[in-house]
Amino acid sequence: MSSNAAAGTIDHHFDPTTSTGVPNKKLLMWLFLASDCMFFGCLISTHLIYRLHPPPGTPAAKDVFSIELTSFSTFILLMSSLMMALAVNAIQKSNLKSLRASLLMTIFFGCIFLGCQVYEFNNFVLEKHLTITNSILGTTFFTLTGTHGTHVAVGVLWLLLMYVRSFQPREMDKHPWWFIRNVFHVVVAIGTILLGMNVVIECTRSLQAHGFASGLAAFGQAYFLRLVALAVGAGVLMRLARPGYAVAFDEKNAIDVEMMGLYWHFVDIVWIVIFTAVYLLEYI
Repeated sequence: MSSNAAAGTIDHHFDPTTSTGVPNKKLLMWLFLASDCMFFGCLISTHLIYRLHPPPGTPAAKDVFSIELTSFSTFILLMSSLMMALAVNAIQKSNLKSLRASLLMTIFFGCIFLGCQVYEFNNFVLEKHLTITNSILGTTFFTLTGTHGTHVAVGVLWLLLMYVRSFQPREMDKHPWWFIRNVFHVVVAIGTILLGMNVVIECTRSLQAHGFASGLAAFGQAYFLRLVALAVGAGVLMRLARPGYAVAFDEKNAIDVEMMGLYWHFVDIVWIVIFTAVYLLEYI
């Protein structure tokens, strides 16, 4: 018997209870991702077909897109994949502190990406007058990128729930209030995230409209209460991150984090394809 087996370590890549050797949860996730590949393949192909043969009156994509903003959001999403990989590695070693930090950073980067997408969509509709109904470019673009954005939002919610789940007490009978505490934890986290995204978007608009110094001053005066609320929310989250009791979440839950990692990496890979096919090809 090997030293690893003698030490009681868990093999996260093999499950002897299944005929395939692959854990059922992971196999189910792979099947779901395979179906999602076909779904996104249809959306991307539809967009490319109409871009190769645009109907009359279709606006030029280069006059609408902002390659700088999209490149930045792509880099942010790639960094979130790195943090997700670190989270999987941390739970396999039962390092909860590192796991939680990595999950929070993944959530943070995911929210930045969503904020960039919201800002981009708002700019396209209000300033470039591109909507989902007034041109085939808008129809295929908003359907494709909006569907991907929905996947990212679902992933952020899943990450958040996994983060909160890591605080589940080992002895639940001694902590009957843990469920209410975790519900409160989720509500505060979602509220803080949404408020933070709103603050970042409004700050960006203010900087663009008034310049750096004047923009910061105008933003601070107009959104002072939101900044205070954001600071309070962050403080409450920091307090909730110190439960003060032993938790049940350890390396035996690695398969759940790995499944979440598979989903998140898939979403990132899909965005790389979208970024190349939808944005970069317009500049070649």
